[in-house]
Amino acid sequence: MTGILGKKIGMTQIFDENGKFVGVTAILAGPCPVLAIKEKAVQIGFDAAKENRLKKPLLSYFKKRNISPCKVIKEFSKDAGKEYKIGEELKVDMFKPGDYVDVRGTSKGKGFQGGMKRWHWAGGPGTHGSTSHRRVGSIGSSTTPGRVWKGHHMPGHMGSQNKTLQNLQIVKVDVQNNLLVVKGAVPGCKNSYLVIKRAKKKNK
Repeated sequence: MTGILGKKIGMTQIFDENGKFVGVTAILAGPCPVLAIKEKAVQIGFDAAKENRLKKPLLSYFKKRNISPCKVIKEFSKDAGKEYKIGEELKVDMFKPGDYVDVRGTSKGKGFQGGMKRWHWAGGPGTHGSTSHRRVGSIGSSTTPGRVWKGHHMPGHMGSQNKTLQNLQIVKVDVQNNLLVVKGAVPGCKNSYLVIKRAKKKNK
């Protein structure tokens, strides 16, 4: 498998080989039951769900496979030459310390924000009676192009977007407790769902 589903537990610190503090993120990854096998992909689930919380078509989908309901369902491309069975559980033992992964999640929502926080504007003059400390200012010309360019940086909703952090190194793999410890931060708040895949830009 090229990846697995997980849930962000939180951040902590550990000592590296040189005795320095390293910020790491603990991720609860798997076990993920195989729900369906397709030509080039495998569908897996994660995190147990209550039956009374699911709609009947989705609940029957799990009952036909004799698998307990899951909250999250995703598809991953499968490794060539490896066979999978419906109901088989995928765990963190597919990774080992030193591997690099790409972690995708939904960033924290920060509501409506101004341009200085959202786009890191420098702001206007801070003294001499200026009233444009954090304001937008002019946003276009009246002649050419005579309109505001599409995608212009303006105040607006910030966060709650799908973000991927690439080439994060795995520090520790705890198969017994389904824990994956990754160096650095990952997108999202605590208990948010993550997609952990093998890094695309790092050599195997």
